Amino acid sequence: MNDLDRAADALLRLPPSCGPVRLVAVDGHAGSGKSTLAARLSTALGGAPVLHIDDLATHEELFAWTGRLREQVLEPLSRGEAARYRPYDWRLRRFGERRELPPAPVVLVEGVGAGRRVVRPFLAWLLWMEREAEASWARGRHRDGPEQASFWDGWTVAETRHFTEDPSRPFADTLVRECPEGYDWLPGPAVTAGKDHVITQGDGSPSVK
Repeated sequence: MNDLDRAADALLRLPPSCGPVRLVAVDGHAGSGKSTLAARLSTALGGAPVLHIDDLATHEELFAWTGRLREQVLEPLSRGEAARYRPYDWRLRRFGERRELPPAPVVLVEGVGAGRRVVRPFLAWLLWMEREAEASWARGRHRDGPEQASFWDGWTVAETRHFTEDPSRPFADTLVRECPEGYDWLPGPAVTAGKDHVITQGDGSPSVK
């Protein structure tokens, strides 16, 4: 059993937080590795659904997507119903065909701001990708290429403003740091606030305490 399998097992043992669902957020700076971690956790969880915040945001509403998230995703899941939303097409600049997100035992929501203030009451756990902003943005710029340079110029300003006004890291239950082989799982700032369950790396492997 690797570190992702142990993390998945720990998440499954958390109490439901959004109706029957354990909603787990993967937050961090753009380019920090959130999508990759969410995909790997999804596999370890046997194919857990993943909601990408990029599917709810738009060019004009980089962070003003909370209404769509609540109405189309959080409220249905809290009732034990499937969420239905239309993912935004960043190339065509419009919303696409309707997509369904089932109320699985664990649903992952990943993206910048996934652990923001209005979402946290629905979360079972908040994971934060522990990579500095500048290093994350450099990775993102390299990934997207020079044709997206102007978008990134605007994005870094918007992201900085968002995390200044509505930070996620201080409320993270676990800090996840990429390493050459797998991940390091470290207690997050929220642990000191008296959390009952902690996914951390005590003897070198994630566990719930």
